[in-house]
This record gives sequence, structure tokens and C-alpha cells, in this order.
Amino acid sequence: MKNIDIKNLCLENVTLWMNRWLLLTTGTMHDCNMMTVAWGSIGCMWRKPFAQIVVRPQRHTYNYLEKHDSFTLCAFPKKHREDLEIMGSVSGKDGNKLKQTSLTLKPSKFVSSPCYKEANLILECKKIYFQDMDPKGFLDKNIIKNYPLKDYHRIYYGEILAAFCEG
Repeated sequence: MKNIDIKNLCLENVTLWMNRWLLLTTGTMHDCNMMTVAWGSIGCMWRKPFAQIVVRPQRHTYNYLEKHDSFTLCAFPKKHREDLEIMGSVSGKDGNKLKQTSLTLKPSKFVSSPCYKEANLILECKKIYFQDMDPKGFLDKNIIKNYPLKDYHRIYYGEILAAFCEG
């Protein structure tokens, strides 16, 4: 993996979120939780490169995000699509879902949250802001259909401290 100068980080953001998905991981090497995410953004805020993720309060990963100050986002080659489906549909509350995949944790370089040996893109992020989504802000009234249980996401911003990719 080569280190990418964050000031020159250039990604196909919409394709990354909508078609490839990312694996969000938070915690430590010895106690972490992960989930597949397909909603979020990457950009610049407060003069810092950031990744923005959203997590519903009933997700097991939410509790880990509340306890820890960092997270990683990892993308993978297509051959790991089934692994990402497992990570997005099986709860870590019910056991070690990582063992159901071919993925291997490895330590991150700048944050306590781990990443994966098989990843071809790694973003190491330090949490810098959060806010609970407020349905009063939905200008497109169709958005509310995503929340029949009124379980609005918590939005987290993480400053991207490091980025790595294959090649």
C-alpha cells in the first residue's frame, strides 16, 4: 500500500459509496466492530479533509463509535463483495462476524481503529464532529420514507489523517 498525500486525494466518491461500498471499523485491534456503509461523503470541512458517515442508533457499531475517537473506511476488490454483504447484514452482537469472512484485521498507522490486509483503499479518520439527523431538515419529503421507525442516523465527521491505496 502506498501513502497518499491527503491534499492530493482524489476519489470517485459517488461510485465508491453507491457501487463499491466501504467497510467502517471502529474500536481497537482487540475489541472492534465493523459494518458495511453505502451512505456518506468525502470532502473538505473546516479546512480539513473529512469522511462523513451515518449510523443508526440500534446498530452495534454505533456503541463503538460513541466509545472510540477514530474509525477507518476500507474499500476492497470485487472478490470481497460477499464479505461486505455479511458485514452489512450480520450483527456483531450475535458473535464474531469477521470469522464468517475472508478478511483479516491489521493495525492502522495513525489511529487505534484497525483496517484490513485485503483492502485496496484505507482511510484512517479521527472523529471531529457528530450530530443527530433532524427530520425537520428534510426538504425532500420522500427522504422520511427511509425512517419508518423514526430511527434517524447520527452523522459523524472524521478528519482523514491518512489514506493508503494499492499501487
